Amino acid sequence: MTQPSEQSAFRPTPQDKPMPLAEARARIVDAITPITDIEQVPLPAALHRVLAEQVTAGVDVPGADNSSMDGYGYRAADAEQDGATLHVVGESLAGHPFVGRLGAGECVRIMTGAVVPEGVDTVVMQENTRAEDEQVVIEKRPAPGSNIRLAGEDLKAGATVLAAGHYLRPADISVLASVGVSEVSVVRRPKVAFFSTGDELRPIDGPAGRSLAPGEIYDSNRYGLAALLSDLGMEGVDLGVVGDSREALRDAFAEAAAYDAVVTSGGVSVGAADFVLDVLGEQGTVDFWRVAIKPGKPLAFGTVGNARFFGLPGNPVSTAVTFIQLVRPALVRMAGGVPADPIRFALPTTADLRKNPGRENFLRARLVTHAGRAAVEPVDHQGSGVMRSMSRSDCFIVLPAEQSDVPAGEIVPVEPFAQTIWGQPDE
Repeated sequence: MTQPSEQSAFRPTPQDKPMPLAEARARIVDAITPITDIEQVPLPAALHRVLAEQVTAGVDVPGADNSSMDGYGYRAADAEQDGATLHVVGESLAGHPFVGRLGAGECVRIMTGAVVPEGVDTVVMQENTRAEDEQVVIEKRPAPGSNIRLAGEDLKAGATVLAAGHYLRPADISVLASVGVSEVSVVRRPKVAFFSTGDELRPIDGPAGRSLAPGEIYDSNRYGLAALLSDLGMEGVDLGVVGDSREALRDAFAEAAAYDAVVTSGGVSVGAADFVLDVLGEQGTVDFWRVAIKPGKPLAFGTVGNARFFGLPGNPVSTAVTFIQLVRPALVRMAGGVPADPIRFALPTTADLRKNPGRENFLRARLVTHAGRAAVEPVDHQGSGVMRSMSRSDCFIVLPAEQSDVPAGEIVPVEPFAQTIWGQPDE
């Protein structure tokens, strides 16, 4: 491979001003071009995929007026008071409707989901009746029109079932099945290459508990990235560990450039062995490289070949936080979906929080009950290299950039880990 001129390399400096998180997120998402490749998949395989085309109902759902209760169907005018007695002339079962039209003073035994016969405008629950041979006594009348689901109540033929860009959840699969859809057009899953950088990293595929040489650590970030990509439904491509040299990074970038995106961890700061930004500047473009958050300030966003590039910091918590806050919404858009805005709510903190103004802070925390009400409890220890704090947490306490120390009992913004990631497209 021809050696690029190092004169063309991007040169980060500690004086480069960090970008506010909201601006960085918007800038990244706006720069992403959604994938347009379409695949046809059978409905059972469509879970957690993104619709490429609008789906329109070909039938009414339900297809006919039907009962929402087990009971008796009749004309409300034939039972104007409690205790009215009607003659049972037949039954209507789901899949086996009553044939004919009811006359005055008549009723039919009807089951949940069964078609409502002609002449019936009300269904009384079985519990509110008393059967006497071929007669039934309506002991407690419902309001006229009760317990009947109308044809097309859920969906009318010709109506939009789901819009293009909709992320398919279990309920969506059921809705599509209800209109007889057997296969759908979905957007191809993004192919995301990922690798870790660092001469100190060692694989975990050897004997459990084997000793590490001084200065070595296990390569945990790559496994964390693989899990984050899998959880998001992306097709991750593991490129392994790349050493701290420009040549090794050039080779890795050349391989990763053919994918839709590439996510790396480590090497994006200004240390003596941090070459990611230099090589990205040689072989691609750098949009920006610092974000005003803690943990996770050094983050590179750019392009290499066909791929959008996300260079995440090497500390494990920083890697996770920056992926969640900046990479995840970008990949949702790349997959043809709509990134949901983070959901946050306010709770009192159970402990004092230390903070210097300047960067938006993401403190690992747990949702708890304190003094009989919901609260949030920060998790010790908050260092960016302590991944166990993420494992023990279920939310972030999010402190704005201008915020200083917060005393226990004060209300703080909380962002739960479990929340909506895929938003709704415009219907």
